[in-house]
Amino acid sequence: MKKLWLHTVKGYLTLGLFFYYKKIIIVKEDTIPKNKPILFVSNHQNALIDALLIATTSGRFSYFLTRASVFKKPLVSKLLHSVNMLPVYRVRDGWSTISKNNYIFQTCTEKLKQNQAVALFPEGNHHINRTVRPLSKGFTRIIFETLNSYPNLDLQLVPIGLNYLEGSTYGDSVALYYGKPMPAKPLVSEFSNEEVVTLKQTVQDKIKGLTTHIDSAVYDKTITKLKALNVNFLDPKATNKCIASNFKNCKTRQKQTKSGGKQFFKALLILNLFTPYVIWKFSIKPKIKEVEFIATFRFALSITLVPLWVLILCIIIALSFGTVYGIAYLLTVLFIALLSVKL
Repeated sequence: MKKLWLHTVKGYLTLGLFFYYKKIIIVKEDTIPKNKPILFVSNHQNALIDALLIATTSGRFSYFLTRASVFKKPLVSKLLHSVNMLPVYRVRDGWSTISKNNYIFQTCTEKLKQNQAVALFPEGNHHINRTVRPLSKGFTRIIFETLNSYPNLDLQLVPIGLNYLEGSTYGDSVALYYGKPMPAKPLVSEFSNEEVVTLKQTVQDKIKGLTTHIDSAVYDKTITKLKALNVNFLDPKATNKCIASNFKNCKTRQKQTKSGGKQFFKALLILNLFTPYVIWKFSIKPKIKEVEFIATFRFALSITLVPLWVLILCIIIALSFGTVYGIAYLLTVLFIALLSVKL
């Protein structure tokens, strides 16, 4: 029953992301094992959207470590647990809560022992900037405790680079780069502090190669130059080469002009989704303080209130003019939504 639920949620989210993003590009440097324990480690730019993209494209059902603050409401907590999300407590959640992480890490160890997948964002927080921040040691603890308990376990580390064209816009594009799986055992033998440092550096370097990495010390200057050159942020390896060459070896993408057809269908979509749009524009969006949450809340609205609103309109039309007209209206709205994003 749990598997059926997970497949249903994954299918619905995949459909929602298809309608939300213009392009979702998936690049895998090697095959991701289906029958081995995997620890996915990714950069973190875009709140819950990052986890949803990994969940729907990795090919594995993963247990995601998520900040504990989102589990506060009982109903939300129950829903998140049902889709394999586990709370991780930080100092800001209170010193008394930190000990609860012991159970969470033990759970991760047991899931990995069962050849399951665990996914986390080792930067410890999210930020829209195109910089891979220093990694926290939480993921190394999972590796150490797992291999200490099960020394012969063939635990694989899979680095991921998330690359958004914009990050917070509707109809944005994103590219996920999955690195080659790395066996964890060769990286751990003494369970020492030196190995913690090496693990953190190794994983950080791998992630840096899979997403655009700009040194924070020169971030504003560098990002301005990259945007002026119109580089393709969906191709992080080319963009990193551009930075490394001091902007001499850069691939530029064709400048996108606003399509009149796209603007027309977007306006038509807003007209059909007037109530959800007004709620988003004047009630929800103004309350979002961090840009990293914009895409998450917009997408949440898109897969909850929007379908409900369209369904209500379809029922009204069906009752007033007949079932055929209700179905026709539904298909028309879906077509308009598709064109407003994909054009």
